[in-house]
Amino acid sequence: MKSVISGLEPQLLWEHFYEISRIPRCSGNEEAVRQYVLQVAERNGFSYELDSVKNVVVRKPATPGMEKSPVVVLQSHLDMVCEKNKDVAHDFRRDPIRLKREGDWLKAEGTTLGSDNGIGVAAALAVLESRGITHGPIEALFTVDEETGLTGATELGEDMLTGRILLNLDSEEDGVIYIGCAGGRDTEITLAVETEPAPAGHVPVRVRIGGLQGGHSGLQIHQGLGNAIRLLARFLNRAAASVSFRLAHVDGGSKHNAIPREADAILYIPADQQQALHSLVEEYQSILQEEYRLVDPGVFVQVDAGDISAPEKVFTESWQQRVIGLLYTLPHGVIRMSDAVPGLVETSTNLAVVKTEADRVAVLTSQRSSVNTALEDISDTVATLGRLVQGEVQQGNGYPAWQPNPDSPVLAVAKAVYQRLYDQAPEVAAIHAGLECGIIGAKYPGMDMISFGPTILGAHSPDERVQISTVKKFWDFLVALLEEIARK
Repeated sequence: MKSVISGLEPQLLWEHFYEISRIPRCSGNEEAVRQYVLQVAERNGFSYELDSVKNVVVRKPATPGMEKSPVVVLQSHLDMVCEKNKDVAHDFRRDPIRLKREGDWLKAEGTTLGSDNGIGVAAALAVLESRGITHGPIEALFTVDEETGLTGATELGEDMLTGRILLNLDSEEDGVIYIGCAGGRDTEITLAVETEPAPAGHVPVRVRIGGLQGGHSGLQIHQGLGNAIRLLARFLNRAAASVSFRLAHVDGGSKHNAIPREADAILYIPADQQQALHSLVEEYQSILQEEYRLVDPGVFVQVDAGDISAPEKVFTESWQQRVIGLLYTLPHGVIRMSDAVPGLVETSTNLAVVKTEADRVAVLTSQRSSVNTALEDISDTVATLGRLVQGEVQQGNGYPAWQPNPDSPVLAVAKAVYQRLYDQAPEVAAIHAGLECGIIGAKYPGMDMISFGPTILGAHSPDERVQISTVKKFWDFLVALLEEIARK
């Protein structure tokens, strides 16, 4: 399997990426990959430190003659989003990621790849182990649980870092240097639904929406990708006019920061209305395939009958209306584009997860904005809809936006280095996603920060892939930037 990275440059970076891809590292399960980082530190004789949540800082001394250069923090996160297609047998607690190359792209077989942020981790490890590059003192910071709660950055020890220049290695577009990001928070609505026995003469069926790309709920929210939960709710609302179904179960999505790719509902319908339901499903599938032919051409709607493990009870009619109504009316997608930065999403919301457990239906949503008051507004909108259907609403504290500093000294150096290497200026932008920079910057006032990385597409979905040629470019830029900072 290691042949999949044969001949790729830089060799050391790709070898580290291959090795960490063999280590299960879903959010909250970073111990094994943390040990891998510590082994790298120990075999090279570098000091390291862990804080209360087991973030790791590895310290590498400056190359000879550069001891008085400023300390640079290289920051990446150890965890990855663990998503797979339903027909793929993969245990993220035990199985390695199965890598495959397709031309200039590296991806995984039916699962997320983990290039977010495995490439950043591998790059930091390669800097630590490289002997032929020039740099000042290095602090390589590896945080935990970025993908599910930004826990590592939030709980980062306030005396862990001495550096005041931070290079975040967790962005996903070649040729772009990021200097700002959105803030965000989650809003969860829980409905304590009332149930009753399924009506006599009704049979259970499962309606499923699938074949969608899904993707990152920040970086791809503006692309018009299908949201399986929203599309399922649309079908249920539509079907209620002509089929006397009763809702027993609804499920979809798995991560707060991923656009849901699949969703399903278990219905009880009169035995003599099965054909009518099949006809509705076929009609609805045709509608979706036409509407999403350019962005989600693989979308499908199917109905399964027969051997279905179904609950014995259904939601009462009033609670059925509330559940479907909530899922159908909750906003999803771009709420407002930025006035200050052309092309940047300012505010968005993601209808992320719905789960049914016994007589409770939990709906998880995620809001983002680069404007704090707008973030509060869309979060309150979602919460109000939840309360209107007698839901219990919980909201996290969220995380702050990273406010852009176009006069950043390290940005000026980075732009000059990029121009020298590639004879063109980099794009300087803010990103509609939650980078850890905003949180770290709040803990370390005055931290001078930028973020950059190779091209990664489809993050947080099984379509995730990294463009191989841009990894070499990312590495060359990182090495040249470290040298230039050291010589300043």
